[in-house]
Amino acid sequence: MSDRLKTAGSQQTLNDSYELENQIGFLLRRAHQRHVSIFTEHMPSGLTTQQFAVLRRLSETGQLSQNELGRQAAMDQSTINGVVQRLLKRGFIFKTPSNTDKRMVLLELTEDGHAMLLDVMGAASDVSDLTLEPLKPQQRATLLKLLRQIS
Repeated sequence: MSDRLKTAGSQQTLNDSYELENQIGFLLRRAHQRHVSIFTEHMPSGLTTQQFAVLRRLSETGQLSQNELGRQAAMDQSTINGVVQRLLKRGFIFKTPSNTDKRMVLLELTEDGHAMLLDVMGAASDVSDLTLEPLKPQQRATLLKLLRQIS
């Protein structure tokens, strides 16, 4: 039996050395919650972090299949499907058949989607700065480098 879990008769007690506040998952979730709160407060037009990521990725790459877009935006199939449906409804992206594979549908920014992205890029940069505001410049660079290594 692991030394982390101690058994006393039929009752199990946890070792007190595991402090939730010092665990990577807990800290990442808290940092993510802080970022989303800042994003929601400062991003005009009601875009979510996921919608912004999809619009930005499409602006960088051009046409992508929904499957590839999900991979590149780090979203699972059900999440990317919902995000795409909402962006289609808002008129920010459109579907077009692939020239090379008749079974594939490609997604692309509309003019409104491109204009929306241009309008919010300044706010997006501000959100990143505000999220990292408690850190000194060198600490920001280190944090970003470390997060890239574990993601």
